[in-house]
Amino acid sequence: MRVLGISGLYHDSAAALVVDGVIAAAAQEERFTRRKHDADFPAKAVDYCLSVAGCGLDELDAVVFYDKPFVKFERLLETYLAVAPRGFNSFRMAMPLWLREKLFQKSILGKELRKIAPGFDVEKLLFTEHHLSHAASAFYPSPFDDAAVLTMDGVGEWATMTLAIGSGKDLKIHKELHFPHSLGLLYSAVTYYTGFKVNSGEYKVMGLAPYGEPRFAALMLDKLIDLKPDGSFHLDQSYFNYASGLTMTNERFAALFGQSVRQPEQLLTQFHMDMAASVQAVTEEIVLRLARSVRAETGQKNLCLAGGVALNCVANGKLLRENVFDNIWIQPAAGDAGGALGAALAGYHLYAGHERPPRSGNGDAMQGSYLGPSFSQAEIEAELTAAGARFETLDDAALIETTAQALADGKAVGWMQGRMEFGPRALGSRSILGDPRSPQMQKTLNLKVKYRESFRPFAPSVLREDVADWFEIDEDSPYMLLVADVQKGLRREMSEAEKALFGIDKLNVPRSTIPAVTHVDYSARIQTVHADTNPRYHALISRFKALTGCPVVVNTSFNVRGEPIVCSASDAFRCFMGSEIELLVVGNSVLRKEEQDPGLKLDYKESFELD
Repeated sequence: MRVLGISGLYHDSAAALVVDGVIAAAAQEERFTRRKHDADFPAKAVDYCLSVAGCGLDELDAVVFYDKPFVKFERLLETYLAVAPRGFNSFRMAMPLWLREKLFQKSILGKELRKIAPGFDVEKLLFTEHHLSHAASAFYPSPFDDAAVLTMDGVGEWATMTLAIGSGKDLKIHKELHFPHSLGLLYSAVTYYTGFKVNSGEYKVMGLAPYGEPRFAALMLDKLIDLKPDGSFHLDQSYFNYASGLTMTNERFAALFGQSVRQPEQLLTQFHMDMAASVQAVTEEIVLRLARSVRAETGQKNLCLAGGVALNCVANGKLLRENVFDNIWIQPAAGDAGGALGAALAGYHLYAGHERPPRSGNGDAMQGSYLGPSFSQAEIEAELTAAGARFETLDDAALIETTAQALADGKAVGWMQGRMEFGPRALGSRSILGDPRSPQMQKTLNLKVKYRESFRPFAPSVLREDVADWFEIDEDSPYMLLVADVQKGLRREMSEAEKALFGIDKLNVPRSTIPAVTHVDYSARIQTVHADTNPRYHALISRFKALTGCPVVVNTSFNVRGEPIVCSASDAFRCFMGSEIELLVVGNSVLRKEEQDPGLKLDYKESFELD
């Protein structure tokens, strides 16, 4: 049975294909169209999935959309009616779009699908609820036969948070928290207030938090949020504007904290860092209370997480260290793009009633999240040649040796290999790599390669067999969704003068023997690299370890600020020529910056809208 899942028409459109219960393909539309967070119907992602299936759209057994637009419209209307006449401007702007497009999504989706296959039977088009899609994306690929499933995001139809129980092929939602009370929207409100883009900049707030102190956390808990012992809560809507207005927060929110909304690109101050630290602390407290109450109520030993809040790897790491559950598994595409995968899995297991296929060993079913397109060496060379690139093609051993030596020499390396990752993290398939031992590498990658804010941390990719020697964790973390501290023996203590530095000035103080991946609080967002899921990346880090004694490399996504992660060889070459990446490795082809035609150099710094 072949089931296609689709998410989109809000943000982060994607498509995913499940064949006989096995995940065959999944990709976000932005990677093909090169438009960040592309919300349009994912025609190119659908085309990719069909190419993997080797069939036409009309040959599929079902197509499942990841939420129910009529229920979402009901929530919108009820919210406007509840606050009328306040919110009229928002109502006036939203209604034409809903009446023209979103309300009749079955018809619109049918038209889009018939563009691909004129004979497509619209009766094959099914809908599942937003949070059920998230829950399915987390439970069915997990390594667990039974689990509690917690989903947390901004809002789906009505739900903002759900508790589901999964057992075998069965999955049922047992509890919901409803709009406008939302942990995701609280975090997004502070994202907006501190001057970052909603649905994009939340991870910046998480990265900024260690520079601050959570001095506003008590005020948030006193005024903004009524938090119960079980983790449920209510938000005081008199401080927010998202339910019926055009902004996330209002003047009362600004008055409470004593400053107006920061404008994008305006100088960050200690106040903004403290706001970030405060909302992060509140988020962690809510997640821990929820987890404890779920464990006590359900008796489940395993926990699965999905929804945008599940991408908060700092909260995830704290939850892991608290040992509330015996095992935790987090969907790597936890946001709305992952809803496409959840919709396909729900279609296969819940609509069609099929059992889960057997898993090999104790691993999950995500295949390392390497579910996107791959390209043959011939295709890579053809694309590079057409782009005017100058390259040499090496055998596997020479390729690994050349790349590892470049990293050891302090070069920034673009690395494109195998199938593209599904989800927001680059996991060693579409990555920019560097030497973590270099005190300059973090600043160089941020300012000269990524063209982004200097405070943002980079993740370490570490050989799974070596992770416990370098970090205070001995768990699989293949999807870069857990934060742990660098081992104490590798840390460098700060002097009193260094401790007194202001906020961002702390960035320039090396914290460990791997300073490029050690955040200001000695933490790191860890990716464990496994030989069975990414043998070439594992071989590269192994060779780097042999050269340097260090089994860790810097790993950041292969893109510049505001650009989607690269998909193809031509995408990689453009980014290479538009940034200060020094070596590009695509398949078995190696490109050196100094050998390229200077006329092909691009000004990438201003090419994309800031994220």
